[in-house]
Amino acid sequence: MTSQEQAHGRHAALASDPRRRVLELLRAAEAPLDAAAVAAGIQLHVTTARFHLEQLEQAGLVRRLTERAGARGRPRILFVASPVTREVDAQRELNQRLAAAFTEDADGGRGRAVRAGERWSADYAGVLDPASPGAVAPVMRILDRLGFDPEQVAAGSPDAEAGTRTIELRACPFREEARQNPDVVCSVHLGLLRGAARALGHDENDVELHPFVEPDLCVVKLRGHWG
Repeated sequence: MTSQEQAHGRHAALASDPRRRVLELLRAAEAPLDAAAVAAGIQLHVTTARFHLEQLEQAGLVRRLTERAGARGRPRILFVASPVTREVDAQRELNQRLAAAFTEDADGGRGRAVRAGERWSADYAGVLDPASPGAVAPVMRILDRLGFDPEQVAAGSPDAEAGTRTIELRACPFREEARQNPDVVCSVHLGLLRGAARALGHDENDVELHPFVEPDLCVVKLRGHWG
């Protein structure tokens, strides 16, 4: 797995608020915790807690330990935060500092942020094939890789808009940073989407990003002739 893929996996894992709370609980704990203790600590069903622990483990953010109390019986499975979480914290702090620096621009940093996002789209050249059928699919794959939990609004639904593809983003791996500096962080994502649109043969102005239409919901609108 490449470092970029590892970063994507971490971002996707941390896009979920319950998973962030699980990780915070493990980091604050003085000793490793089992799934039942995690569930009780953040008021989740134990099955749900196990699911989030597995997702964090797959992303390398949590490590599993086996405690054997004796020769008989099933061993107790415990979880502890991985040392890599310190790296994630450092990256988040750096992102916040960079975003704050951008806000000193006359336009609040929006212009530079959009350009940064457009350059970022080049990292996804392998999935942005303008000849591929169903051009919305590459955009959905990028958003999914980054952990936005994208979902297309079905045509004919009350939230659908004629002549427009609407994508709801139910999660955001950068929500904390976006709430602090929305003009910068959300503009980076707009630039990413615009760069992807250009690579797919669309006008960049066909893309709109509407951040925080609800506290935990952002909306992407793709206008024009998307397959």
